[in-house]
Amino acid sequence: MKVKALLLSVLLVLGLLCGSAFAADTIKIGLLAPLTGFAAADGFSVLESVKLAVEKVNSTGGVLGKQVELVYYDDAADAKQSVPLAHKLIGQDKIVAFVAGSYSMPSRAVAPIFDEEEIPLVAAYALHPDLTNGEYCFRNGFLGTTEGRVAAYTALELFKAKKVSLITSDNDFGQTLSEGFTGYLKKVGREADLVLHQTYPGSEKDFKVYLSKIKDAAPDVVFFSGYYFQTGPGLKQAKEMGITNIRFIGEQGADSPKTPEIAGDAADGFVILTNLDRDDKRANVQEFLKDYRERHKIEPDMVGASAYDAFMIIIDAIKRSESTEGKKIRDAIATIKDYDGLTGIIQGFDENREVLKPVQLQEIKDGKFRHFGIVDDIELIKP
Repeated sequence: MKVKALLLSVLLVLGLLCGSAFAADTIKIGLLAPLTGFAAADGFSVLESVKLAVEKVNSTGGVLGKQVELVYYDDAADAKQSVPLAHKLIGQDKIVAFVAGSYSMPSRAVAPIFDEEEIPLVAAYALHPDLTNGEYCFRNGFLGTTEGRVAAYTALELFKAKKVSLITSDNDFGQTLSEGFTGYLKKVGREADLVLHQTYPGSEKDFKVYLSKIKDAAPDVVFFSGYYFQTGPGLKQAKEMGITNIRFIGEQGADSPKTPEIAGDAADGFVILTNLDRDDKRANVQEFLKDYRERHKIEPDMVGASAYDAFMIIIDAIKRSESTEGKKIRDAIATIKDYDGLTGIIQGFDENREVLKPVQLQEIKDGKFRHFGIVDDIELIKP
C-alpha cells in the first residue's frame, strides 16, 4: 500500500509538472469581447476574426518557437464585468499582452489595470480618448474626434454640403464624435452651416421625432452616428418618412452586416467612415474576407478586421523584440512602421500611441459595403 501511495504521489507530481511545462509552452494573449448582450454581433465578429489570426500564426510555427494560446472572456460590453475579468487574465491566466476587443466603456475601465501591470494593450476599435492614457496602451482604430473630424471634412469637401446636421448618441461614443465634427466646422469657419444638432439616448429605437426635425431643417448632409442597432432602424424610418433627398453619412459603429439587414434597401447610399475596405485588392485582405465568409456564411466587418490587426500587431512586436517581456513588446509596438494590416498600411503610432493610417469610406450598395473613397491626409487624421 505504501509503494502504491508513493507511486500515486510521484505520478501526481509528474502530472503537475507536465501541466506546468505545457502551460509554459504556449504564449498567452488575452481578449475581452461582448459575446452576449446588445453588442453580441460585434463580439462574435471580434472573436471569430481573432481565431483566424491565431490559426494563421500557429499553422506557420507559432512565435518564438511556441504556439499562441488565446484566452478570452465575455464582458458583455459592461465595465463592471470587464474589470474582474482583466484581473483574471493577469493573475490566473498569466497573459503577456491583451487585445481590447470591446466597446469604449469596458476598454477604458481595464486599460489602467493592464498599464499598471506593464502588459501591452492594443484596442481594436474603441474610440474614447482616455483609453490610450497609459504608456502600455495603444489604439489600432481611430479616435472618436478623428472620425468626427473626417466626417465633417467628408460632408463639406466631398459632398460639397452647404448645410449640415448632426445626430449622435448621448454617451462617450457620441460625445467624442460630436467634438471632432464641430471642431472641424469651427476650424474652417463653417460653424453657422450646422443647422441642427441633436442627441439621442443609447436605448433609442424610434427616431421619427429626430428625423422630423431634420426634414424641417433640410440639410444637405446628416452625420448620423451610432451603432448598427441605431442607424439601421434610423435609416429605415427616414425612408418611410419620405426623406430621400438628404445624404446620410455614418461611422464605424454602423460597419456591420446588420445595418443593411435591419434597414433593407433604405441603407443603399449610406456612406460610413471605417477601418475596412472590402474592395482592397491586397492578398491578405482578400484571404481574410474569403476565409471569414466561407466559415460563417456572413459578411465580415470592421470590428473583426480591427481585432485581427490588433492581435497581429502584438505578434509582430513579440517577433521583432524576440521577447515576451511587457516592456520589450511595448517598445516594439511603439516603433512599428508601415505594417501591412487588414485595415490599411499602418504608418505607425504617434507619441500618444494613436494609429496613423488612412480612413476608409464605404458605401452600401445592394446591401453590401463597397469602396467609396479614402481619406489619407495624415494631418487631418492624426489627433
